[in-house]
Amino acid sequence: MRSRYRLFVLLFIFLPVVLPAQTPPPADLDTYVEAVRRQFEVPGLSVAIVKDGQCVLAKGYGVRRIGSTDRVDGQTLFGIASNTKAFTATAIALLVEEGRLRWDAPVVRYLPWFRLSDPYVTDHLSVRDLLVHRSGLGLGAGDLLWWPPSTYTRREIAERLRYLPLATSFRSTYAYDNVLYSVAGELIESVTGQSWEDFVSSRILAPAGMSASSVRHSDAERSGNVARPHAVVDGRVAEVKPFTSDLTNPAGGINSCAADMAKWLILQLDSGRTVDGSRLYTQGTARELWTIVTPVPIGDGAPELRAIRPNFNGYALGFNVRDYRGRKLVTHTGGLPGYVSRVMLVPGERLGVAVLTNQEEGAAFDAITYHLLDHYLKAPETDWISAYKRVNLRRDSVVAANDAATLAGRDSLSRPSLPLERYAGTYTDAWYGDIRIAFESGRLVMTFSKSPDLSGDLVHWQHDTFVVRWYDRELRADAFVTFALNPDGSIERARMKAVSPATDFSFDFQDLLLIPAP
Repeated sequence: MRSRYRLFVLLFIFLPVVLPAQTPPPADLDTYVEAVRRQFEVPGLSVAIVKDGQCVLAKGYGVRRIGSTDRVDGQTLFGIASNTKAFTATAIALLVEEGRLRWDAPVVRYLPWFRLSDPYVTDHLSVRDLLVHRSGLGLGAGDLLWWPPSTYTRREIAERLRYLPLATSFRSTYAYDNVLYSVAGELIESVTGQSWEDFVSSRILAPAGMSASSVRHSDAERSGNVARPHAVVDGRVAEVKPFTSDLTNPAGGINSCAADMAKWLILQLDSGRTVDGSRLYTQGTARELWTIVTPVPIGDGAPELRAIRPNFNGYALGFNVRDYRGRKLVTHTGGLPGYVSRVMLVPGERLGVAVLTNQEEGAAFDAITYHLLDHYLKAPETDWISAYKRVNLRRDSVVAANDAATLAGRDSLSRPSLPLERYAGTYTDAWYGDIRIAFESGRLVMTFSKSPDLSGDLVHWQHDTFVVRWYDRELRADAFVTFALNPDGSIERARMKAVSPATDFSFDFQDLLLIPAP
């Protein structure tokens, strides 16, 4: 957003950016970040800090790839995943300012072909509703249309939402979704004639000065100064394949670096003002983007994290808004295979922090973020590393106990009701499409017709329930498949459910209703 005066461009390119500021970062920051990396096994990460309109720090730590000596720096690109949503909301806001869209106009005014399963919701779902997770769709609903990468087009994904049942009544419940942000991308293209990618690149990234950033998931495969994604697979941190499908770029496709994220933070904190003094958007739009629309329930949370329990919590337009130690926070996280990140703004302090990582460990970005917030807010020191370590140990213990209870409850002596070949055939779900089960060499193999990565063996679990063990073990998403029979012994339907509670919510197997094809 601001090229930090032309004089400093070379500093952004070649050096960790450390500019004079009213309050410098903690003196122990480098030591602290390295302790976080070791504790949570993060190969590499970068940190951006802005304060009072200046970039205080844009610096990398660790390595781009495990086993490599290529260091992360302030220009190293990471997938920022759902932190992209704020860019999509900003793109919509620009079109509202121009009078080409209205926040509370129905989406069907601009996309006449768009439908959800309920006619009333279809007629009343507004442009604003696309961005605030209150449509009535369930958590992650429809994500299997694009995750893992599918052969559907972006338009086809939007069109198939009409077959997806709503989980709650309209505007009554917060439930995070990705697919409606993809619809927002279709809306932008319909109104402007430009793809979401071209619009965001030309209308936001370019004027913001975010010249290193890109707008496509597929750019994660680029060579050069790009962090490689990592995750815990089979008990150890390993490099994983990047997510490279561009179907849902409007929900999570941007790749960025600490130096560019610092520009984005400064722009956000100064109501859209760019470095040359012009505004990307008005102060009124800035207030709109940060105004809560959908309340988010506040749970008790872990006792170790009592200090971050908010008094208010809600979702605005591409941002979550809550409080911390008496200050309003504007924040979001992002998660993709091998990348997780946090953006945090404290408007009252003109403070912004972004932490980008190349390992799926949210404790790392939060331990760093809250350490920095406490420093700038002059709050009592908290040992966030120990706190998140204890939280993770408890989480892992709960998951292990659940998995053990599932195994203990299995009737291993039971047998399927039918010969294995009788379960084979094509099954159809109204919103996903066809799923095939083949009988090959004495075993059952399940394949999702539109998702090449979703293929695996069906292994008998108990009675008429099987477990599909995906050939791609990086998915970490094995699922139960349970068949229900008609009185004559034919198969009536099949349902699916993730085996482990640790499975990512975007594997929304539970929403599938598989009916044998005629």
